[in-house]
Amino acid sequence: MDTHKVNRFGITSGKYFLSNSLTYEVNGPVALLTLNRPDKLNAIDTAMMAEMNAAMDQAEEDHSIRAIVVKANGKSFSAGFDLDDEVWSSDKDEDIRAALQNDFDTIMRFWDSPKPTIACVQGYCLGGAMELALSCDLTVASSCALFGEPEVSIASGIVVLNLPWLTGPKLAKEILLCADKRIPAQRIYEMGLLNRVVDLEDLESTGIEFAETIAANDMMSVAITKKAINKTMEISGMRSALDDASEANMLLETTDYDEKTEFYDILKKEGIKAALEWRRSLVFGKGD
Repeated sequence: MDTHKVNRFGITSGKYFLSNSLTYEVNGPVALLTLNRPDKLNAIDTAMMAEMNAAMDQAEEDHSIRAIVVKANGKSFSAGFDLDDEVWSSDKDEDIRAALQNDFDTIMRFWDSPKPTIACVQGYCLGGAMELALSCDLTVASSCALFGEPEVSIASGIVVLNLPWLTGPKLAKEILLCADKRIPAQRIYEMGLLNRVVDLEDLESTGIEFAETIAANDMMSVAITKKAINKTMEISGMRSALDDASEANMLLETTDYDEKTEFYDILKKEGIKAALEWRRSLVFGKGD
């Protein structure tokens, strides 16, 4: 433990561990999970997910914790799942499916947690990271945050297709099919996907204020109310739809076809910019 004190709640607070890619802290009744790969834009790899799940276990089992905040070190919240993670180098379909299931389950922990979850987002929040932020019960973003789900631009699928349930099909299609990686926080707020947009210097304090406000309420009432709200959406078919979409994503990720194969050949040899330019020339012709 790096620090140790008793705060106004009378609960011991401090930094419990600093791992390679995640920090876990206790601030009174609030657990803070901090993504800690700033040199990689906090891209989420297998190691980070294991640490994230361990931290969630710790927070959920600790009866003194009444809310969970997930935030990030560095300029960006997260660029999404790490495409350089060695798990994607396997040529076995079962390995890819297992990795995608792990991605899905890790994101859904924040939705399913019996304790309220709050995300604090700055800089880029892309792909799986956006799905994680939106799976939290509340999401706060800095005014400089940029969101996006660019998966279809790289011949990939959506791990947790929660957008249609949170903002409706029209706006979900705008985000997912256009694959824009620079959607401003204010636009995402207007879509009903954020609770607050604040100045960067106020981001963490706003998230913690939300967490402490919730923590001051009756713990059992909060847990039951959260579960009831989630159940309302699940009765409408959300859970089965997410499972179906996840299976479709697994099928996509384990299926090869000409356009995808050539795109990834160019990506590996020349980088993402060249691969995207190749597809654009394929669609519009080399003269455009």
